[in-house]
This record gives sequence, C-alpha cells and structure tokens, in this order.
Amino acid sequence: MKLKNLITKRYKETPADCVIASQALMMRGGYIKPVGNGIFTLSPITKRITAKIEKIIREEMDRIDGQEVLFPVAMPATLWRESGRFDSIGSELLRFKDRSGQDMVLGMTHEEAATHYARDIADSYTQYPFMIYQIQTKFRDEPRCRGGLIRVREFTMKDAYSFHTTQEDLERYYQVVYEAYNRIYARCGVPEVIAVASDSGMMGGKVSHEYMLLTPVGEDTIVLCRECDYRANMEAAPCIAHGETGEVAPLEKVSTPGTKTIETLCEFLHIQPTQTCKAVVYQENLTDRYVVAFLRGDLDINETKLRNYLKAEIHPAEITEDSALSAGFIGPRGLPESVRVVYDESLRGVNWVATGANEPDAHYVGFNIAREMGDVEYVDVAKAYDGGICPVCGKKSIYTSRGIEVGNIFQLGKKYTESMNMTYVDSDGTLKNPIMGCYGIGVGRLAASVCEAHRDDYGPIWPMSIAPWHVHICSLRADNEEVAAVSQKLYDTLTQSGIEVIWDDRPVSAGFMFSDADLLGVPVRVVVSPKGLKNGTIEISSRDKSLQEKKPVEEAAAFVTAYVQEELKKLS
Repeated sequence: MKLKNLITKRYKETPADCVIASQALMMRGGYIKPVGNGIFTLSPITKRITAKIEKIIREEMDRIDGQEVLFPVAMPATLWRESGRFDSIGSELLRFKDRSGQDMVLGMTHEEAATHYARDIADSYTQYPFMIYQIQTKFRDEPRCRGGLIRVREFTMKDAYSFHTTQEDLERYYQVVYEAYNRIYARCGVPEVIAVASDSGMMGGKVSHEYMLLTPVGEDTIVLCRECDYRANMEAAPCIAHGETGEVAPLEKVSTPGTKTIETLCEFLHIQPTQTCKAVVYQENLTDRYVVAFLRGDLDINETKLRNYLKAEIHPAEITEDSALSAGFIGPRGLPESVRVVYDESLRGVNWVATGANEPDAHYVGFNIAREMGDVEYVDVAKAYDGGICPVCGKKSIYTSRGIEVGNIFQLGKKYTESMNMTYVDSDGTLKNPIMGCYGIGVGRLAASVCEAHRDDYGPIWPMSIAPWHVHICSLRADNEEVAAVSQKLYDTLTQSGIEVIWDDRPVSAGFMFSDADLLGVPVRVVVSPKGLKNGTIEISSRDKSLQEKKPVEEAAAFVTAYVQEELKKLS
C-alpha cells in the first residue's frame, strides 16, 4: 500500500489532553480519533494491529479447544435480573428501554449471555468440559476515561467462558488458560506481562488473576516481593504489618487541641504514626449507615477489602452534627451503637496506642483494644506497603509498582449457573449446576499497552507480529526514475513473498518522511535514495535501531524477507 493513499493524518503537535506517552503517540500518528468521552474511531492502521492481535488470540483459544461464538451487545434486562446483576451493578452498566418499553442493557461483560446460551444445550455430563469464546464490542459507562485506549467506555474484548462438572477440572483448565495467556502476550511482543493475584469484584468467584504490564503510568498498584515470586494486585494483597506492640499502660485522656490528623497528633504527643490508631469513616450506599474502620496510623485503608468484608457498596462519609461523630477525634470507645465498627489486623496484639476520645480536642493514650473493648474481630482492610511482610516467604521484602491490566482470568464457581438455573444430568442421574471459569483480554487496551511498553520519543516500535506492516519503504526523491523503478521492483518482490509493505513515495523532504515513518513504527525501514543507488546500495534499518545495513540493490529484497521471516518466527 502507498502511504499517500492511507486515510489517516499525522500531527506534529501533541494534543493538550494526552496524559501518557502511548496516548500522545497514537493521537499524533493518526491511530485513533475521539468521537466522545472514552469512545474512539480506530483508523486503518490500528485496525491492522488489532486484527493481528485478534488472530493470535483466536489461534491460542482454538489451541485449547475453545469454540468461537458471538453474543449480542444489546440484551434484555431479564437475563441480568436472573443473575442479580441488573440491580447490584451501578451506573457502569448502561440501561435503556427499547421502543416497546422493555428494559435493556448494553453488555459490559457476557457471563449471563454465555450461561443463557449453554444452559439448554449442555444438559448431560457427557458434554463437559467445554469452553466458548467471542471477540465482541462491549460498553462500560466508565466514569474516569483516560490514556486513549487504556481506559475507555466502548471497547473490543475477547471473553471466554468454560464449564465444568468438578472444581478439580476447573482448576486444571484454569492452568491451561493461564499458560495460553502467557503465549498470547509473548507472541504480541510483550513477554514482560506478569500474572498477579487479584480481587474478583463484580465478576464473582474466589480465585482470579490479572495480567499486568508493569509501567510507571499504570493505573493499578501491584504488590511484589523482592525475595520470592509473590505478586498481587493491591486490591487483593494482604497487609502484614510489623512493628512494636508497646508496653501496657493506664488509659489516660489528654487534651489535644487542633490535632485532627495523624501528623499533627504525632507532633503534639511526640510519638510515631505506628503508635496511633486512626479512624476512616464511610457510609453504606443503600442505608447511609456509618462505618468506621480503625487501623494503625501509618497505614492506608483498602476500600476494596472493606467492601468485600461488609458485602456492601460504600462511599466516604459526610459527617454532620446529627451523626454524633467528632471528626478528627474518632476512637473506638464511646461510639454510637448504630455505627458499624471494623478493626484492622494491624491493631491485633497492640498494647499501647493513641486514639480519638470521641469528643473535640481530646485523645486517649495508652489505649489497649483488648482491655477497653473486649474480644473484637480483626480483619485485613489495609493496603500493603513498601517494606511490609511477604505472605509467602515471610520476609520484610514487599514493594509496590504500577501496572496496566491487559487481561484477567476468574474461577467463577456456580455464581451464574445457580442464579440462572443452568443444570445438567450427572452420571448418577442427579441434576447439578456446572462450575464456570471466565477469561478476558481487552484488544484495544493491549495494543495501546504494547505501544506504551515499546516506543521512543518519536513513535511506537511495533513488534513484528502485530505491526501494521512489516516493511516501510521510503523513496527519497521519488521523481527520480531510478529511485522509482528500484522502489517499485522492491515493493513487488516483497509483497509477492508475503511481506506486508507500506510505501512512501510522496514528494516530501527526508525529515518529514522519516518523522512519519517513526510515528508509524513499522519494524523495518528501507530507504531508496539517489545517493545510495549511486553506490549500488539500499539502506535497511530496524525501528528499534538494532539493525543498520547497506545492501546491494540485487540482495536487498532477499535480505529483508529473511529478516522479517526470522523475526516473525521468534514471535510465533
């Protein structure tokens, strides 16, 4: 294809609202065009990239006996009411009515559709196990769109659903998918993607993993261990705190005027944050009931853990005069009975802390939870922190990093098959609910993540396996008859050999041409110029600068073909 016929436009300047490098490069390079908040048109360049990603995904899903289907984007709400998610999911789920007044939804995920499809078909144990998958458009009314294709509202996703008769079989197949995902990311040119334990969230299930591309611009915080292979999303990582328990001392109320923060309290009392107990206050969404979580003063609350423990959606509290809570001075003793109290594990066994006295400008020192409050339940609701104790090796070797989620896998269990009454006849003649697994990959997000991982200041560096084209021919002075003739022959020879080529023969300067080539990020660049042809050579280089060659004109096509085929073989 000739570049002058490509229906895209590249830009010199970066749009003002770009927040990460991949977004800026994809906007400048004409890969995406915003249509609305979190909604994009993908250009022909991006469609070529995502089509190759989809091909790799299909090959790996078929390799593990997946069967491709296509579920509808718009679904009647009755399906989602069966599972209970029509009411339990918030505004992320787009609800609407059709012309007859029937409640409808746009699919943000397709567990309900998969269960609906399979429940009247797979009615005997002899049909299990099986896996069905699709690559389909989805819509999630995301409130915080950012980063171009990294976080959007409309997106293309591969989602797969497996059905099993035993937990053991689900666990066996879960490992099969786990390895298939590793192959997908390696073939797409990002073998550095890692799997981390995660929280299942609205999907349900008890076991889940997210595949993360570690990058400083990632939205997710990943918890890792320097001494072993432990890694988890912050939402799922246990917080194992270490510190001094303190000496038992009498309880004393002290005046602490204006000390509404841990920082000011520590300064006033000349103590460390680890010697304090802080309160974080929320309200349950449905009832507005106050929830006070107490944890060690140097730690932060993990809202996902707290939600999971409460089994309720929550929001930061609005403390009013009627709440009987003294903001900045809240402590365990003397709270209203209507308040739900949660104690974090970091407070277990601590003999001495300073905490609020539930009245303005006053704190308790020497507070001992076991002595003052009796036998309370401790739960892990704090965020893991740098230097914390690893839950696997037990060393103080935890550290955090940032990452972009590029895939996820869940052991769903019977959440959907029970609620939607999917059954099969087992070998003993009884009716049972199958056990499900769920496996997703965002196609557009993966493309943008590859761009984020493999780029320089001038543009993407696409891996050969998913690059929009394999070779970019730059004809300098295409009005020169010899340049035009050599370029045409090279183009014809390469394309006949199965090499995908984009050819730039526009009458523009070398600098302009090379700038566009950088933004396109094609792995191999071939420069045909009057200067080179005068010496009987063609310049061949790779976008990542690892290859810089000058080859005789008659050898160039064979050299490029062999190089491309070798690079593709590495990623096959």
